[in-house]
Amino acid sequence: MCKSVHRARGRPTTPGLDRILRVSPRLTILENGNLRISNVTKSDGGPYTCEARNQFGEASSTGTLMVKEATIITTVPSTLDVTVGESIVLPCQVTHDPSLELKFTWFFNEQLIHFGSHGGYFEKVGGRSSGDIMIRNIQMRHAGKYTCAVQTKVDSSSIATDLIVRGPPGPPTSIHVEELTDTTATLSWKPGPDNHSPITAYTIQARTPFSLGWQAVTTVPEEVGGQRLKATVIELNSWVEYEFRVLASNALGTGEPSKPSKQARTKATLPKVTPANVSGGGGSRSELVITWEPVPEELQNGPGFGYVVAFRPFAATGWMQAAVPSAEASRYVFKNESIQPFSKFQVKVGVYNNKGEGPFGSIVTIYSAEEEPGRAPTRVRAQSLSASEAEVTWKALPWSTSRRRVLGYELRYWEKKEKEDMASVLRTVGNRTSAIIQGLRGSSMYYITVRAYNTAGAGPPSTAVNVTTKKPPPSQPPVKVMWNTSNSKIILNWEQVKALENESEVTGYKVLYKQNRHSRPRVMETNTTSVELSLPPDEEYIIQIKPFGEGGEGSSSRQITIPRIAGPNAIGSASSVSTLSALSTIALSLTARTSL
Repeated sequence: MCKSVHRARGRPTTPGLDRILRVSPRLTILENGNLRISNVTKSDGGPYTCEARNQFGEASSTGTLMVKEATIITTVPSTLDVTVGESIVLPCQVTHDPSLELKFTWFFNEQLIHFGSHGGYFEKVGGRSSGDIMIRNIQMRHAGKYTCAVQTKVDSSSIATDLIVRGPPGPPTSIHVEELTDTTATLSWKPGPDNHSPITAYTIQARTPFSLGWQAVTTVPEEVGGQRLKATVIELNSWVEYEFRVLASNALGTGEPSKPSKQARTKATLPKVTPANVSGGGGSRSELVITWEPVPEELQNGPGFGYVVAFRPFAATGWMQAAVPSAEASRYVFKNESIQPFSKFQVKVGVYNNKGEGPFGSIVTIYSAEEEPGRAPTRVRAQSLSASEAEVTWKALPWSTSRRRVLGYELRYWEKKEKEDMASVLRTVGNRTSAIIQGLRGSSMYYITVRAYNTAGAGPPSTAVNVTTKKPPPSQPPVKVMWNTSNSKIILNWEQVKALENESEVTGYKVLYKQNRHSRPRVMETNTTSVELSLPPDEEYIIQIKPFGEGGEGSSSRQITIPRIAGPNAIGSASSVSTLSALSTIALSLTARTSL
């Protein structure tokens, strides 16, 4: 800078050449001595010297002007159009001086974009001289103005792109219920934004306190009036509180629903739905019990809901009626000493509310209470089958459809050391004459009675009989089990099981064998301590042995795995340290109690 300049001399980069700069429209020496160069070009680059003189002498200062290429954004400003859910690249291409570093910055609606945040929607994809960004899975909120700014040490530039996002319509607003009848509701609303795709349809949904969620309802469109739209919802239930909401659709899908309307109750009317599953029967003597399923609240059509029960003896002409003033009621009992046991009646149940009486349901036939069986079964016998089971037989009572039906028999049994009121109960169904009691204790005496029963209860008990269960089965499993194979035969031997003093004698053994752990076992019985099984070769078998006696099955040996036998010269393995030929015998001490 020259503070007192009389002339300025520029020194070009070419050695030996000095020239005094002449003032021109492009070159101007300012009053403070500064040199102003307009429309700088590459040829203006080089060293410059400023010389100043006065009566006391002269001074000079030299500097170098470096001229760089301008940074220019080559991308043309534009407006882009994209659909919700798609991805798009916003370009920002530049030309610049290669000696200068570029810095790209993006703004969305004048707010700086922080890459790595914003839910991961924004990602830089440009190279060194490109500032492109990608927006993934675009949402409606991403519509707006995007600005790319590029900077170097010497200059800067920017470009803006308008992004239009098309998608399903926004939620309608201002939902109002304008008119209600007993089965219809007229709604009005304002359209929400169409999001750059014309709205083609509206869907109205409703919910009640009884529904599991929002459900689409049938509507009749109305004339469009001003900025509000209208539709009438039909086929609603009477005297039910409803909420409504509206959803708009266009070619790109269905948008978010509006906020729900205020709750509105349809008007009351006569009830139309009758109770389901009208039935009856049972109860105490001289009673007629009538039952039904209550009508749901949303089908009662008004306040003051109740039931009208009508009944008459079968083939009678007139009806007796009774009102049941409770919407939750599910039964009515008519008691009269003149009612004969198990008499046939015709019954129908109607409905009413404060608006009046509705219809009656279909006529059904039921029976009055019956009397419990009046006689006890005879010829009751009991015998022990094992330590835990006893079979009881009896003579059936005559079947009667008039008053004293027999629906089955009730067996009561208790140990000798117990009281009868602690007895266990086993019931049969139908006209059976025998039953097996299970879960008894071995070597124990039990008392048993048999009664017939029906819906009125159980009749008198038979004379008690007693039975003593057999001794428990052997508790010791077979041990010293040995096996050998020959071709497709497996020969098993084991040591005889001896019963303890309080156990039933061993009368035989059950050999259970199967091919794998999931198949059902086959059983062979023997009264000796050996057995020969003919089994197909090339199969692996799992075998167990159980003793049994009159007390039942005893404890089982451990599972024995017989490996595949490929032929008479095959090798079998009984442990990890020995291998034997197919004709060898392997002795195993097996005492653990497991089962197939």
